[in-house]
Amino acid sequence: MMELFSLALGAVLVNNVVLSKFLGICPFLGVSKSSKNAIGMGLAVIFVIFGASLITYALYYLVLEPLNIEYMQLITFILVIATFVQFIEMFIKKYSAGLYKALGIYLPLITTNCVVLFVAQDNITQGYNLAETIVNSIAVPAGFMLVLYLFSCLRERLDSADTPKAFKGNPIALVTAGLMALAFSAFAGIV
Repeated sequence: MMELFSLALGAVLVNNVVLSKFLGICPFLGVSKSSKNAIGMGLAVIFVIFGASLITYALYYLVLEPLNIEYMQLITFILVIATFVQFIEMFIKKYSAGLYKALGIYLPLITTNCVVLFVAQDNITQGYNLAETIVNSIAVPAGFMLVLYLFSCLRERLDSADTPKAFKGNPIALVTAGLMALAFSAFAGIV
């Protein structure tokens, strides 16, 4: 049980995919202008990563590996992820039109969000069992959502701050992201 807790804590704080592996930067910078949008995107990413990871885990160990066609892993995983993103997009469009408009182009971009594919492949390459896959598939996107939300709160404050003209917009956002990465690196001693 302690190993699962350590895996989760490491995925959320120490090995955060955005701040330590620099994956998912496009939605990190694009959706982080509003905390409401950050939460919506984070929840969508949690759903997609969790669902896609479970299905890809099952497909790998029940189909690809027994048939010795592990080389089909990448294309299989991409198809599963694309299907999940289409599902979540239709769901959000039907039940939350405001969030659907706010997320805009970034919602279909979950399909190409490297975090989703990274988690699905990492579960296999790390040799995680089902319990570890479940924990990792919830912890990594939870860490993504945490950082996205914190960053959106900072950006809302930065937009109203007296920032030099050369640093307005993405430059100050990238400096802030670098400082966040530095702050999160302090958690490395915990795990």
